[in-house]
Amino acid sequence: MAPWEAVRRYIDHPDPRVAAGNLIAIVVVWNQPFYPLYLYFVVGHDIAVSFLTFLSTPFFAAVPAVARRNPVVGRALLPLTGFANTVVSAKAFGDASGVELFLGPCVTIAALLFRRAERGVMFALVGLGLAVYLGLHGRYGAPLHLYSSDEYIRLFGLNAFSVLTLSAFVGIAFANASGARGD
Repeated sequence: MAPWEAVRRYIDHPDPRVAAGNLIAIVVVWNQPFYPLYLYFVVGHDIAVSFLTFLSTPFFAAVPAVARRNPVVGRALLPLTGFANTVVSAKAFGDASGVELFLGPCVTIAALLFRRAERGVMFALVGLGLAVYLGLHGRYGAPLHLYSSDEYIRLFGLNAFSVLTLSAFVGIAFANASGARGD
């Protein structure tokens, strides 16, 4: 079996919402190894702290497997992992990096992943994402690595662009899921 076929089979699910969440999770996994490279081009050689972002990789990669056993838990794992990765990254890079902007698409994913009958889960996750921002913004303490003002400007730009592309991808994934349901 070709590698792409194996991935397609891994993320496939009869529920279009689950399949969209699985796809988003695996796209994040595919993109995580490139973040240190992007960082290198933006701030130079001081990128060691970026490897902390890989702590979330196994959790993103597990989303389809968990969703196969329990679709609600699998879908919840995606924004929960995104929230955790954002918090670790904000501590690593600091508020000035703009990495907290990733909470936006994570909250959007949480809002889109669940049906009307699952609103309790959806509201809990959306509320958690908002609480993470309100409770932690400005309270992470000193970042694990300090960059210069110019480097932070470039890092913020990198993260803002990444958030925009992730947001667009999330929109496309859920538009496709809606089409699969006949909406």
